Amino acid sequence: MTLAIVLFLVWLARSRRNAQELSPQASLPSRGWTIGAWFIPVVNFFVPRQFVLDIGRASSASWAQKRDTTLVNLWWGAWITHVLVLMVGSRVAPGSMALLVVAEALMIAAAVLLGLVIQRITALQSTAIGATVPVEPLAQT
Repeated sequence: MTLAIVLFLVWLARSRRNAQELSPQASLPSRGWTIGAWFIPVVNFFVPRQFVLDIGRASSASWAQKRDTTLVNLWWGAWITHVLVLMVGSRVAPGSMALLVVAEALMIAAAVLLGLVIQRITALQSTAIGATVPVEPLAQT
């Protein structure tokens, strides 16, 4: 799990940098805030979702507002529900196998959905970066 978190945060920082290069005028958080927001209690329930949406929008004009936002929202909903089930379950019914199974199912759903979010944003950025035509240096005569 720790490795998955580290790899996700590395991807997030890189995709933020790519989005900034693709859309310099876009309002994106700093690299430190992009990562740090995940570790601040209460803030981490709201802000990271918005950052992923901002990165997606800045990555390409092909960002399908409804479809892509829905994908991010489904991932975020599964993730937050997973966290809430674990938090509430540990207080209300500690050791409940049923709540643990629900929490794990939500975590698996969140992981699959996050994979789709990563795939979508990476594909948009790859296409946008590939579409830029490098300028050939003038030949010296």
